Amino acid sequence: MKNVHRSLVIGCSALALASCGGDEIVSPGTSGDIVINNPAPAPTPAPTPAPTSSLVTPAAGCPTINSTGGLRDAGTITGPTGTYRVCELPALVDADDTLPYIAGLLYSLPGRVDIGTDRGFASTGSNVELTIQPGVTVFGGTGRSFLVANRGNQLIANGTATRPIVFTSRDNVLGLTNDSSIGQWGGVVLLGRAPVADCRVGGVNTAAAPNTNASCEQELEGANTTTLFGGSNSADSSGSLRYVQIRYSGFSLAPGRELQSLTTGGTGTGTTIDHFQSFNSSDDGMEFFGGSVNMKYVVAVGADDDSIDVDSGARANMQYVVAVQRSEGGDNIIELDSPNEAATNSAAIPQTILNVANFTFIQRASTATQSIRARGGAKLNLVNGVISADGDPCLRIDDPETFAADPDSFSVVGACSASRPNRGNTNPSDQQVQDDFIADSSNNNSAFTLSLTGVIVNGANENAVTATNPTTISSFFDATTYVGAVRNAQDTWYRDWTCNSSILDLGSANGICTRIPVYS
Repeated sequence: MKNVHRSLVIGCSALALASCGGDEIVSPGTSGDIVINNPAPAPTPAPTPAPTSSLVTPAAGCPTINSTGGLRDAGTITGPTGTYRVCELPALVDADDTLPYIAGLLYSLPGRVDIGTDRGFASTGSNVELTIQPGVTVFGGTGRSFLVANRGNQLIANGTATRPIVFTSRDNVLGLTNDSSIGQWGGVVLLGRAPVADCRVGGVNTAAAPNTNASCEQELEGANTTTLFGGSNSADSSGSLRYVQIRYSGFSLAPGRELQSLTTGGTGTGTTIDHFQSFNSSDDGMEFFGGSVNMKYVVAVGADDDSIDVDSGARANMQYVVAVQRSEGGDNIIELDSPNEAATNSAAIPQTILNVANFTFIQRASTATQSIRARGGAKLNLVNGVISADGDPCLRIDDPETFAADPDSFSVVGACSASRPNRGNTNPSDQQVQDDFIADSSNNNSAFTLSLTGVIVNGANENAVTATNPTTISSFFDATTYVGAVRNAQDTWYRDWTCNSSILDLGSANGICTRIPVYS
């Protein structure tokens, strides 16, 4: 099980970087970026026209904000789309602030940037809110840069369908990225006061002894200061992310010590996340530690580990989900875990539960051995899904605790391994997992012939599958009458607020991922 104590590391020494694994990690000159050089980069697709073709000229200066120290004018930066004024955020946003969209201006994270300070397990309300306007681009000024909304504070980043908010790397601004670039800055972290299953001290809560640790909270290891998440407010809000891209983020210092594109820790149901794209994270596309996460309209492209990772008692609902891997990197599309294994903390609460409806998963990674992996006693519900497993099993159940948690699949079809369509790990056996998959729904099919077009759009075969009403699984879901994430060519929810690549061309008017968007 991936333990949160070793899952988020916010800095490292040169020696630690040297031991990060098989990929070469280097610092290119003075930029401070971390660039992971993968073999055989994928070809860059023909550029999709950006919103405007004229070169950008820099804004005259930085706007005034309320936080101590304000924005620092860091001069200009020039890339293929023009020259921009760079306005560097303070290390601590300590007052309600707004980053406005200004033509010719980018905002930079000089390292770790905190939104407020931790307000504690039992605090209420929101203290500091950072609002980012539609069309804004924020980039990590160094490979160690990341943005964290601390417990009791909020990030409000609401873009629009035509002007998304983009979090990206310095190299992306400079035009130095390609469709194999990963791990060039940290990512975005949202922390909240909802329950978590892993307590940093004092033992865990269980169904038999629910108050073993009345203040169960978890710590993000590796920061210069103690950074905590978790609480007792399941309805807590850490803010809102809508029409947001996070590109080229995350990096791995050692196995199990990573930053993701988007990380949540103990966020509550008051947090809004929809129309979210992760592109080429060097670890997971997104990872949820405890709390509650509700997401609709999700695109995860090119993650170098799992596209979606859920653990530590998280309760997650996700609908309209597209996940597409790069051929040269990636592991599972979904990795699901929970501290409910007999070998660890049996019956720890809350149990991890993941419900996914209307999804299309395209597995390509040569290193992957299955599309979906569930373990640790977590509960998995899959509804109205399409899986291209690239010759591997579609679903793996690791242990008897997870099999006993009764993983359910309804109207899930996949081009899975012919010899091992769904697999176990001795107990349960492959046959038990496959039998359970078939018994769940007469509409399940692990030997399905795909007819997808444009990689992710349903064809005649997908639309002939009888769907299941996902509202029977969660009231968060919309009722749908089709399987997969994209019903047909007229279903274009994924366009324009996303970016295109050779991995997955989404037909977005917003342009290619290797260029930052420009607006007139």
